[in-house]
Amino acid sequence: MKIEADELQTNETDDRGRIYLGTEYANKRVTVAVVEVENDHPEEDELAAAYRDASESASELAEEWAETSAEAWDDLDK
Repeated sequence: MKIEADELQTNETDDRGRIYLGTEYANKRVTVAVVEVENDHPEEDELAAAYRDASESASELAEEWAETSAEAWDDLDK
């Protein structure tokens, strides 16, 4: 059986991995092929890396702010 690209349908699954095909397929035999699976949320490794980057950026920003704040207070004391 040859399938044309315009005959492909994309459906999303529910939280249990089920797909609703629609009433047009009621009482019919349906063959389904999974061609590609996309993940809607980031992988744990990517998420962990993003948190590490954000933490490092926050630490650097806090250090810069501490230096700037100390300089400002020093200037006020003069």
